[in-house]
Amino acid sequence: MLRALKKALRNPTASRPDDAVLLIGLRNPGSRYAGTRHNIGADAVAVVAERMGEAFRSAPRGIPAEVADGRLDDTRVRLSVPTTFMNESGQAVGPLIRYFAPGSFIVAHDDIDLAFGTMRIHFGRGSGGHNGIKSIVDTTGGSEFWRLRIGVGRPPGRMDPADFVLQRFSTDEESEILIQEAADVLEAFVAGGEEAARQAAGDRNQP
Repeated sequence: MLRALKKALRNPTASRPDDAVLLIGLRNPGSRYAGTRHNIGADAVAVVAERMGEAFRSAPRGIPAEVADGRLDDTRVRLSVPTTFMNESGQAVGPLIRYFAPGSFIVAHDDIDLAFGTMRIHFGRGSGGHNGIKSIVDTTGGSEFWRLRIGVGRPPGRMDPADFVLQRFSTDEESEILIQEAADVLEAFVAGGEEAARQAAGDRNQP
């Protein structure tokens, strides 16, 4: 069992274990950052919510996040996007895990170390320099959780990666298609776990 989940279950303030699959998409909140590379994880989760016809609402108990609940076939799904900035994602994800104690969860986020359009499913790896993931690891006390890494490409030339991920996609990048495909992978994770998600990612998931 996930170390973070074990901690949640030992926490007396946590809810009873939940059978819903929790999908978390990382982002920076606000219109200034809408459509940027850094927000692609949250954009993919938002597409899943849209497909289910569900709307986001404020998370309970002042948790700095928005949540939505629905079903994919026979499986209960809970979606969440933090209202914290990316570098403080753990302040939302930690309380979400403690409160909902999900049976399984996956975090979707951008990755500049993958070529644009590449997607990989990982479990239990380090942050790889991603500050949002680092914040989650620091807050939950471990890296033992599933991640959907969505490749947004490398910054050109000597551009600072921090500036690159805050840019919107170029007109020749089919970002909307990538977001839809990432949503497909998240839905596959709900339906069949990590193996189904890997298959949905197809050749974009090769080492």
